[in-house]
Amino acid sequence: MDLQLTAPARANATIALPMSKSISNRALLIAALCEGEPQVLRPAWCDDTAVMVDALSRDGGDINVGAAGTAMRFLTAYFACRPGAVVTLDGVERMRQRPIGALVDALRGLGAHIDYLDKDGYPPLRITGTAMHGGDITMPGGVSSQFTSAVMMILPAIGGGSIRLTGDIVSAPYIHMTAAVMRAMGADVEITADHIVVDNGYTAQDYIVETDWSAAAPWYALAALLPQSGITLEGLVADSIQGDARLVELGKKLGIASRFDAHGVSLDTSHFIGCCCSAFADMSSTPDLVPSWAVLMCLLERSFRMTGVRTLRLKESDRLEALREELSKLGHVLKIEGEDAISWYGEKVPVSQEPPVIDTHGDHRLALAFAPAAVRYPGLIISDADVVSKSYPGYWRHLEQCGFTVTALD
Repeated sequence: MDLQLTAPARANATIALPMSKSISNRALLIAALCEGEPQVLRPAWCDDTAVMVDALSRDGGDINVGAAGTAMRFLTAYFACRPGAVVTLDGVERMRQRPIGALVDALRGLGAHIDYLDKDGYPPLRITGTAMHGGDITMPGGVSSQFTSAVMMILPAIGGGSIRLTGDIVSAPYIHMTAAVMRAMGADVEITADHIVVDNGYTAQDYIVETDWSAAAPWYALAALLPQSGITLEGLVADSIQGDARLVELGKKLGIASRFDAHGVSLDTSHFIGCCCSAFADMSSTPDLVPSWAVLMCLLERSFRMTGVRTLRLKESDRLEALREELSKLGHVLKIEGEDAISWYGEKVPVSQEPPVIDTHGDHRLALAFAPAAVRYPGLIISDADVVSKSYPGYWRHLEQCGFTVTALD
């Protein structure tokens, strides 16, 4: 489905953001590992969590996770430690291009039986569940935090152990998020620099999922583009376990104040200045914010350089190339600097198509990030807009709630 967007002059609404799919999938997997059937309360309901719920209800067969990278990594570890389970894990073609070798190697080091069905190091996988043993392993920290999280979560169920991370550690807040959910469900986890120690056992405690800070990114962008607006985001808390709560800091440097109360956060733009010290930033800990923030900086015409972005090559799309391609349609020349940085220093080209048509590249983060550009480009078209169902199914309805005109195109 393609959608055409026209933005209001001001956006005034209270938005009930979805729950965090990242936290939900961690809690769902841990609950499945526990005896006593603990409850996961207020889980996100989106494509990624639906895949997890379905897979965790099964003990064998062919499981296709679609584009859900989190599910692929977490389920690989889960089924590996389930004696008697025989599972084939596969996904969309893009999933077959996303490496998983470092995780498989780590799990094999703990006794897992996992075979590649096509190309070594990549899905699809054949997993024969077995009684894995705990122990001490070493893993690279620079590929995906989901690899580390997957191993962390099964360690209490297989006797405990430790993980030594080598090299740079990317997306570290997600590792700490995993530890926080594990602790809340009864596990003993200690993290010191590059070393993670996990004791044996969970105690099967119920878990309440937080509202999703990642889903707040396009709303902070919209507040910056329409600074006379009044946007309140329900459910967000200041002391979140989510790294993407960094939006408070990024917004502050634009003059957006985050006013918290018992209901959530209101975005106060009464002192919006648009200056952007945050435009020169290391994003290695919060890569999911890069699409929204890169698009926003270009729309505000603020030069920026972001480092720590190499993992975006391996997401639902190659997000660096996708951002470069789609921002060029809005007249902005994004530079990809080496393996780990992007920048924009004001270079522009003519907009070749009116209204611009944004290709989402099958990636929910791109659809979320580019929609606010309708403020600058009335009638902007988002192709394959349904991809937001991966994390935020209600996004287009919420844009209508705050005054956007959203029209489905034949």
